[in-house]
Amino acid sequence: MIETERLILRRWRAADRAAYVAMLIDPEVGYWLGADLTEAKALAVVGRFEAQFAQVGDGFWTVERRADAAFLGAVELLPVNATLPPAPATEIGWRLARASWGHGYATEAARALLAHGFEKLGLTEIIAFTAETNLRSQAVMGRLGMARDAARDFDHPAIAADHPLRRHVVYVARAPIPA
Repeated sequence: MIETERLILRRWRAADRAAYVAMLIDPEVGYWLGADLTEAKALAVVGRFEAQFAQVGDGFWTVERRADAAFLGAVELLPVNATLPPAPATEIGWRLARASWGHGYATEAARALLAHGFEKLGLTEIIAFTAETNLRSQAVMGRLGMARDAARDFDHPAIAADHPLRRHVVYVARAPIPA
């Protein structure tokens, strides 16, 4: 578990499934993930997250608001899928319910997860990537102090060539140099 001023990042619970599925099938959230997900597909995604966390001890973390234990979404710290051009690398990412957008939760959760990656896991570099048109996520990357690495931008192979989300931009954070 990782705690911040307003948030708790924790492993998945059975009670998170319904909230996560509702979040994924929201058309505005699903759009940025590159797919319209059905409830069955969303449940399969949650199952993969749970199995991955059990297997490697990291992955997608549930984001919970401390004040009322509300489910806000998920953040991830994972090796980049080997089929994607930025691999090998470790990726940080976030998926929040639409009602959670615009409150700084993505930045707060991702900042805590970056610290976890650098301080606890000993990573030296963490990347983030998103669709070129996803300006909200790029703004989060900027607030985290991540720098754009245009040389690593890529066309996402799982997204159709004519889809507006195909082109992805890459941002990089590097571990602080010890004093």
